[in-house]
Amino acid sequence: MASRVNTSFTLIPKQKSRRSNHHSSYFCNTLDSDPQLLSTLGNFKVLPLEILHIILRYLSVKDIGMLSMVSKTVSQHIINYISTSSGSRRLLLQNFHDLDLPGTKEETALLEHYRALGLLFKRCTLLLPTKERLKYIHKILSEVSCFKFSGCSVPLQCLGLSCYGMFLQTLTAGWDELECHRVYNFLCELTNLSRKMQTVVCNKPGSARKLELRVRLFCRNVLLDHWTHRSDSAFWLTRILKPWPMVNQARLLYIIFGPTSPHDGQVIWQEMIEGPTDESSLKGLANAIKLLYDTGAKGWTADDVISLVDELSVVPREWLLENNARLLILSGNNICFTFMASKAVNGRAVELARLVVFLALVCEKELYCMDWTVRMMQKVCKVFSTAAERKSFLQSIANAFACVTMEMLQPVMSGDRDDDDRGFLNLFHLLHAQANFHKEVLYLTMNAISS
Repeated sequence: MASRVNTSFTLIPKQKSRRSNHHSSYFCNTLDSDPQLLSTLGNFKVLPLEILHIILRYLSVKDIGMLSMVSKTVSQHIINYISTSSGSRRLLLQNFHDLDLPGTKEETALLEHYRALGLLFKRCTLLLPTKERLKYIHKILSEVSCFKFSGCSVPLQCLGLSCYGMFLQTLTAGWDELECHRVYNFLCELTNLSRKMQTVVCNKPGSARKLELRVRLFCRNVLLDHWTHRSDSAFWLTRILKPWPMVNQARLLYIIFGPTSPHDGQVIWQEMIEGPTDESSLKGLANAIKLLYDTGAKGWTADDVISLVDELSVVPREWLLENNARLLILSGNNICFTFMASKAVNGRAVELARLVVFLALVCEKELYCMDWTVRMMQKVCKVFSTAAERKSFLQSIANAFACVTMEMLQPVMSGDRDDDDRGFLNLFHLLHAQANFHKEVLYLTMNAISS
């Protein structure tokens, strides 16, 4: 039985509510013909559709989301409101370029608006199959050009993709893996993302700089950056990387997380080759590697991650060993040890010895504790199966210190010095690193004797 209407206010006569407006008459005809709808709408059944829309205009997005859970009928009318021109103008805010600085109150408010909007769409489309939900949401959001892969002419100054990512993160939070697979496939089909990725990973690095930037911004802002749980980020990063061979995975990882120019945001391909880089240039790559390793992401073994690190160190050509060492330090103890142990097991002791030298150099430059390098060396020594192999490895480290010192000394002695004396300073740090490294070895030896 339909619920009784509160008559403490004046009812609008039924005949006068039937206006010529198509939506309004449809609303009333539907109510008249379906008693079940009357009961679920409650007191709203006496209101023309235009009045309901005016009421919605005064509610916040969060409040509209709460209202959508009252009943299926109310939810349907909210969906209809979102589809109107006035509803879309009110809800799909597009002031993506009017923000002065990142992190301002205006930017935070805009992102929170799209978080609330994602929750509203999540509730309104709850009963629809995933495919139908995505089609409907795309139909509404397609009006916003800055949500498209190449829709904005100034992507670095635009918050559109970040808002789109916040919306999608809220919408899909809690969905199972199969549904999230469908979301990723839907986005790939919508944006032709796989074809664009193929272009940037198969062609010469830097030959499609603008497309590389677009791929980076879409992957970071839409798919990766807004998740609060690392396991969710690992899931989406896996979706991006796993369809490709290892060599292309490394290239794609560099495009998405590698160093970029502060002027135009484009990927700097020569950063790891031309000279020592800093922590900020490697932080993104290290965090992505830790994400895949530490979360135990589905589809990734420890060997897979180590192989990816190894492949990454030759993108686009072989890195300076100092940059490789810095990446391993930033990636954490487990990854660093597993990487070094892999070299030990595979008979690459000489290469491993040079890596130890540059680990010590980075520790000296960054004022990290040198005993970390010594203890890592000690731990790797245990991987070798015989005492002869361990002795040979330690001898290789001593030789590597001497060899690297001579390599750095030669340009200084020949007078081929940089304007900023970078080569001389590098040699200075290396000599200090060698002294501190051997000091820690002596401490370790004396402690072992005394105990």
